[in-house]
Amino acid sequence: MDPGILIASPQMRDPNFEGTIVLLCHHDADGALGLVVNRETSITLADVLEQLSMDATDTDTAHPVLWGGPVEQGAGLLIFDGSVDEATGWNLPHDIAVSASREQLQQILSDGMRHVLCLGYAGWGPGQLDQEIETGSWLYTEIDRDLIFEEPVDSRYDRALASLGLTSSLVWMTPINE
Repeated sequence: MDPGILIASPQMRDPNFEGTIVLLCHHDADGALGLVVNRETSITLADVLEQLSMDATDTDTAHPVLWGGPVEQGAGLLIFDGSVDEATGWNLPHDIAVSASREQLQQILSDGMRHVLCLGYAGWGPGQLDQEIETGSWLYTEIDRDLIFEEPVDSRYDRALASLGLTSSLVWMTPINE
């Protein structure tokens, strides 16, 4: 499966993923990794920069960072316009990149580029995500850069569903092989 957007089925009751959309960054036979992009934390970018002893001049650091998922919640992953060396992250469609590099964060802040910082990530073991899609837990669609960078966080889920011509009341997921 290519990188894209996973939309949690409206029937999903897992408290970690209920009502979420996930930017799927990587998926292969060894598993998958993605970032929840519609849950804000009470932690601001300024808090993270202070923790890292980094400065960000001319950058709005008062906005909250996102909860990227339940795995390694202290790890920061940066979504931004552009590309990254494959050794330090993933290049996704539509000129979006993801990196955990501290140097990349400093460069993005210095350049004033659009970015989203997530703490933690969502991870799936081999075959796990495929099985969850088959059982109706997730819908998949292509990456929409405006959804990630422009849409207000609290309306991203509804916009993602709308991109498929759906609303949560119209979706009832059943396993694919039924």
